[in-house]
Amino acid sequence: MSASAVVSQNHHAHPAAWPSPPSQARAIAKLQSVTRRYGPVTALDNFSLTLHAGEVVALLGPNGAGKTTAVRLLLGLISPDTGSARVLGRDPRDSDARTRIGAMLQISRVPEMLRVREHIDLFRSYYPNPLPMAEIVKAAKLEGIEDKLFGKLSGGQKQRTLFALALCGNPDLIFLDEPTVGMDIESRRALWDQIRALSAAGKTVLLTTHYLEEADMLASRVVVINKGKVVCEGTSAEIKQRVSGRRIRCITQLDPDFLRTLPSVTEVQQDREAVVIRADRPESVVREMLLRDETLHGLEVSAAALEDAFLALTSEPTHA
Repeated sequence: MSASAVVSQNHHAHPAAWPSPPSQARAIAKLQSVTRRYGPVTALDNFSLTLHAGEVVALLGPNGAGKTTAVRLLLGLISPDTGSARVLGRDPRDSDARTRIGAMLQISRVPEMLRVREHIDLFRSYYPNPLPMAEIVKAAKLEGIEDKLFGKLSGGQKQRTLFALALCGNPDLIFLDEPTVGMDIESRRALWDQIRALSAAGKTVLLTTHYLEEADMLASRVVVINKGKVVCEGTSAEIKQRVSGRRIRCITQLDPDFLRTLPSVTEVQQDREAVVIRADRPESVVREMLLRDETLHGLEVSAAALEDAFLALTSEPTHA
């Protein structure tokens, strides 16, 4: 699916973990009890999702979980078999709704022989009240490359250009699909700052990403889906609490089979020269290991990461 195709359809369409939004926050978009099938495959199964004003929501799930289908429904590119999709109180296919949406999609066919400035001018022309060119260029950190051909840009520069195109219409709802792929650390963190600024300005962002650190850093709410169903929803901290225990990583001569016998240990894995242990009471485990191995070194004890919770949640069977 092409980002340019999305905006073209808009033009020609016809009628740090933050707290969860308060219950009275205005709903910007909503999928209600949606089921969507592709032949014999059920992509979404009685799926519901509500996005509120000012939220950054991370929609996480393994490949094939239904994330892309949810986004396509909210963009008005497809319709549900059952249930309803609403954006800003309207059918997503309504032209008034479309002109208030911005999308940065991974599968984008952007003409390579147009310059960055020309792309932005073209996309701005699709909207009734676009942002000024200078504001878009500044937000996407494109200063100095406005006259470069898109095809001559680096991977990170292309991503920043696609981000700029998503901002052209000054949207209230923004879809960002893997927005920092190909970016270096500095560019990634600069884009994170821009996403936070969008949220602070009252914009709603739906983020899909395989960088779980990105979701952890940005999302006010995380929704984990698997096999077309929501398996967990909450703040990043709430999601991580679903994984019991903490993580111990160290280099030790102790046998992994012995480590598995220690009280409160739930998992032991080898990680190159080190061993990674998950335990409900890591302090007592570390004390026992130090008593038995004076050579133990490289010790790290940390809380469960969002990645740990994601893997645990998506490996569990979903329930109807």
